[in-house]
Amino acid sequence: MTDTTQLTMHHRELLDQVLDKWSLQILDALCGNPQRFNELRRSIPTVTQKSLTTALRRLERNGMVERVVIGTRPIAVEYRVAPLGKTLQELIDALLHWSTVTLPEVELARIRFDEQFE
Repeated sequence: MTDTTQLTMHHRELLDQVLDKWSLQILDALCGNPQRFNELRRSIPTVTQKSLTTALRRLERNGMVERVVIGTRPIAVEYRVAPLGKTLQELIDALLHWSTVTLPEVELARIRFDEQFE
């Protein structure tokens, strides 16, 4: 395997883990302010508990999210965007803006495509 191929694989793996369906929504929600697990789950109502847990662990492993134990009774956990994750905020905002602006055009393209097979 060449160095370029290996580098591409590592880039792809990182992008797959940071730009997946739930990670983008989690990072967007946490960029506003830190949240506890259930607050985060309510802010993304379509995510399951298992998917949210998996995505948070993956983001934490990649240095994008920090898990902070709050020393209250009962002990609570809060999630916040780590400094490395904050470097993605501008990109996330750009992607969300792009998807909002282009969605009508994408929907028309889908309709035209689907009509070919009716």
